[in-house]
Amino acid sequence: MFKHFEAAHEDEPGEAWRDRFVAGRDEAARWYLGSGLAPPPRAAECRDALRRHMPELVPHYDKACALVGDDDLGHRILSHYRPPPILHGCSQAIWLGDGGPALVRNYDYPLDVVSARFELTAWSGHRVIAKAQRPWGGCLDGMNEDGLVASLTFGGSQAQGLGFSVILLLRYVLETCTVVDQAIAALCRIPIALSQNVTVLDRTGEFATVFLGPDREPAVSRLRACANHQERPLTRRSAALTDSRERQDCMLAALDEAGMTLDRLTGKFLGPPLYSRHIGFATVYTAVYLPAEGRVDYLWPGQRWSQSFDRFVPAHYTHDYGALPA
Repeated sequence: MFKHFEAAHEDEPGEAWRDRFVAGRDEAARWYLGSGLAPPPRAAECRDALRRHMPELVPHYDKACALVGDDDLGHRILSHYRPPPILHGCSQAIWLGDGGPALVRNYDYPLDVVSARFELTAWSGHRVIAKAQRPWGGCLDGMNEDGLVASLTFGGSQAQGLGFSVILLLRYVLETCTVVDQAIAALCRIPIALSQNVTVLDRTGEFATVFLGPDREPAVSRLRACANHQERPLTRRSAALTDSRERQDCMLAALDEAGMTLDRLTGKFLGPPLYSRHIGFATVYTAVYLPAEGRVDYLWPGQRWSQSFDRFVPAHYTHDYGALPA
């Protein structure tokens, strides 16, 4: 299976963004409406929720809505308020040794759903490098020019609530926060729709993983590795489906291994059990964030893209994932 990727510089959404949104609107609507869910809140309610919880994003949201025109469902989609349930893998670890601090992560998800775009933006003159995800503003992982990194994994619970998608929370953190303590405070006060884990790291080496969910109080973990459970796997089914405990144990063992280096740790993310070839949640890419350098390396077996605030290079790459087993 082949998938094409691009790295692009786009300070803020404009006509090119609108064209991408229009082209993918039907897919975005299927994502947002989900299956068997109650109708989403009206667009005005969605905007009001955004205004109450992430007011700094409202001017950017209003610009995006203006670009798509009179499209009530489109405005609701763009709000990221009350998204549908999802299930995916993902592994991430914090490296504090030589060459660090660094956050190393694998993003695991169905290849046809993940957007192709890695981007450099500057919505308010504040630069962010991120793996973008539709429909607007979403980030799967990213770093801002202050050296704050944020990355997500699924939290393991099937609970659903009236809150925002985690990919918009990451955008908010990267747009408004500069250090880990600020990011923790923001993540803990904004309602989230689904069970998610967010790991944050700054250029000083401060780090944390925040366990979030609509059915629980936020909790802060200082464990240096995170997969797809929180304090413990909630069900045998979710743990077995994602091999979450096995992957977390693998990362923790690697971090404690004598003679471990950042390069060797990164290599472990490109092999089992961390690297997934399951068609339902294949490892789409590996990222190594180096906040002290303002640099991120995106990796696939045999390919490395290095991007930084000093040198962000527009590029295209098509990766052959081969035949993926079901």
